[in-house]
Amino acid sequence: MIRRPEHIRGETTHARRGSIKHAFRYGVDYVLIDPENGARGPWLFSRNQFNLASVQDRDHGGPLRDGRGADWARDVLASRGLGRSDVQLLLLTQPRMFGYVFNPVSFWLAMQADDLVAVIAEVSTPFGDRHSYMCHLDGFAPITKTHRITTPKSLHVSPFQEVKGTYEFTFDIQPDRIAIRILHCNADRGVVATLTGRRTPLTSKGIVIAAIRRPLGAMRTTILIHWQALRLKLKGAKYRTRPTPPKTEVT
Repeated sequence: MIRRPEHIRGETTHARRGSIKHAFRYGVDYVLIDPENGARGPWLFSRNQFNLASVQDRDHGGPLRDGRGADWARDVLASRGLGRSDVQLLLLTQPRMFGYVFNPVSFWLAMQADDLVAVIAEVSTPFGDRHSYMCHLDGFAPITKTHRITTPKSLHVSPFQEVKGTYEFTFDIQPDRIAIRILHCNADRGVVATLTGRRTPLTSKGIVIAAIRRPLGAMRTTILIHWQALRLKLKGAKYRTRPTPPKTEVT
């Protein structure tokens, strides 16, 4: 259980499967917060107001830029049968840096004591769409690193991948580190994506170092997405136009 914000100095990797190979690896900064707890973080981090680094409720839980934050996540969990008051809700996300935010994927983690019992993977795209994937085991049994949770792929994320096949999620949430793996399976095609990193207390010094090492924060993520798209196009990958997004918020 956490009270004060944590910093995950992480690494993300993507590897394309199929006839056109492509892979990359980048450093990334995430924060892990209790969005329902009013405990203050370091002075360069804020909730729902401008700062060098911040997390704002409107960025999460519902439509892009019009989210309801933790209330939305609680409603989703309750609608699936997890309305217990002893479940702590955590949010793993890239913070706003200098007021800018774009998160390809954030994770709502439902913790019962030290056990992970459900995850809502909140996927956002450069096209302005968002869709979330509910992950849990039967009876909300504890999720460990050995479990593979499969859901249908519902949202157009990359113009170089079809909206077909499944996502296979693996979560390893430990007191000192986090490791998440997402495998998009579409016959012999798809993508393997990972996020790994150690959990440390969030400090103003750490925020400044992150801003220097990875300038512009989430804006850098947006730039790198377009750079990798250009590389794929030059390799001959087929570009697919954006289809109509799903009408439902959660798969």
